[in-house]
Amino acid sequence: MSVAPETSDRRFALPPTADERTLLDAFLDFQRDALVRKCDGLSDEQLRSRPVPSSALSLLGLVRHLATVERWYFQAVIAGTSPGDLFDLTDDFDAPFHDVADATGPGTFALWREEVAASRRIAATRSLDTVGRTPGTGAERSLRWVLTHMIDEYARHLGQADIMREAIDGRTGE
Repeated sequence: MSVAPETSDRRFALPPTADERTLLDAFLDFQRDALVRKCDGLSDEQLRSRPVPSSALSLLGLVRHLATVERWYFQAVIAGTSPGDLFDLTDDFDAPFHDVADATGPGTFALWREEVAASRRIAATRSLDTVGRTPGTGAERSLRWVLTHMIDEYARHLGQADIMREAIDGRTGE
């Protein structure tokens, strides 16, 4: 089973020279594409597994978390909407990471892709200097900051994904 039929066998190409906006968008898309590659070809059971004994993380948990982060920063902070939670967080802020017993690869990636598409639509209509406010605190965040933070967010979690993928089948999802 492949959760990413539109992913090619080639790595995503990053532009060697470009303006700031193009670079930020390209680097974020590179990270998004890497997430798909690291999960590609695994069964639902493998995606739900917690292959590192000292961790409760699963690959599907990471995908769910990143869908939540996409929604939060682009829809709530930059667009100023109240999109609601993707998952019932109740008392567990980390529920997207851990509550994957009924999650499937196709369903989770479809949800993630919807959030990524919404993020792209929101970002495309705004300048890097657009400032949004964090709900609850009012902290200001520019779109430039959000794009940079999202690159960082994906990169940190992709390291975890490499370790989990290697523990599952010996590959790192190049």
